[in-house]
Amino acid sequence: MPQAPQQYLYEWSELEKLIHEDLEWARAKLPKKIFDELVSKLQSTTSKYGLSVDEARRIIREVVNEYELSLVEPGEPVGTVAAQSIGEPGTQMTLRTFHYAGVREFNVTLGLPRFIELVDAKKEPSTPMMTVYLDEEHKYDLEKAKAVARAIEYTRVENVASEVYIDMATLSIVVKLDKTMLEDKGVTVEQVKRVLEKLKLGTVREDPNDPYTLRIELPIESMGAINIIELQKKKDRVLNAKIKGIKKIRRVVVQSVDLPDGRKEYYLLTEGSSLKEVLEVPGVDPVHTITNNIREIEQVLGIEAARYALIKEMKGVLDDQGLDVDIRHLILVADIMTQTGRVRQIGRHGVSGEKPSVLARAAFEMTVQHLFDAAARGEADRILGVTENVIVGGVVPVGTGITEIYMVPRVEPLTGRSREGGSG
Repeated sequence: MPQAPQQYLYEWSELEKLIHEDLEWARAKLPKKIFDELVSKLQSTTSKYGLSVDEARRIIREVVNEYELSLVEPGEPVGTVAAQSIGEPGTQMTLRTFHYAGVREFNVTLGLPRFIELVDAKKEPSTPMMTVYLDEEHKYDLEKAKAVARAIEYTRVENVASEVYIDMATLSIVVKLDKTMLEDKGVTVEQVKRVLEKLKLGTVREDPNDPYTLRIELPIESMGAINIIELQKKKDRVLNAKIKGIKKIRRVVVQSVDLPDGRKEYYLLTEGSSLKEVLEVPGVDPVHTITNNIREIEQVLGIEAARYALIKEMKGVLDDQGLDVDIRHLILVADIMTQTGRVRQIGRHGVSGEKPSVLARAAFEMTVQHLFDAAARGEADRILGVTENVIVGGVVPVGTGITEIYMVPRVEPLTGRSREGGSG
């Protein structure tokens, strides 16, 4: 290896030659991804500040040492450690609902209730929401961002009407539209009129004295004797008539973040979630748009995306509470929940209830029921896991308990002398 002053600061092209043997040693010790990242960081640091041979070697040794310390010992009960590492901080979680600053009546469940939702793999979160990112054309323009928000938000006649009532004198339903709300939702009077005509309740006419008032003249012959309940049902149909948007998205607000170059980047927060339909809206960035509904992610993007979302959501909940849990514990939980190709809860209807061991299933919940069912099916328990060995008093397959010793007796052939001695 070339000899060089240890404290002299080198350019990367020279330094790489001087620490070649150290790099090869690290390559043999580290996974490819970590090794590549180490080389990349050494290169960028050297280019920016310069590094001495001694500093570079110290960095390489430290990285290898940290990696080796992070490896799991053979026989380590990783499941138990993960349960302890998540369960203990979980006792410190607050039971609260987070309120978005500056967004009226916009809440999202965090803390312990949200964590329970995740590990229970609920089909629908208590506060479903999406963060919708926009494409290059829309994300720097407020008006274009608002246009996308209007296309997503579910808008009914009720949302743009100041008043809807039944006029008994003329037997008609009167819809008085709110000019401000029409502008806010990006809806025209003509759009509302077309929606009302599709209901086929009667003839829709504009009030000659007020361009923002529409009348639905109900045919008298269809009514027979005037039935107040039927009239109320027709009025409810008018109020709930869809004008535009995605049904599950009850509300959309435009948010912004300041960029280093002074520009604002706009994105959308939604109350409600419908990932598949939102991704199809023009102007939406389908790569970065996310939802907090894990089941939706599984259905639309697949099990790998659902696994990643589970890890990200669990980590986010713990970080929000100021709890530091190693991400590998969360990765293990997500792996267990998704290993079959579908998202399963950690409970009797999921991971715990589907264990191959009868005793392990019985130890969790519904003990008698599990034992009866196993007996009826003639199931056998091979007593291989931790729980079942604890129950029967066996050696738990943890740590030194994972090893088994087999004795192979050595049989020596009898010599001629020993045969003679035996016969004598």
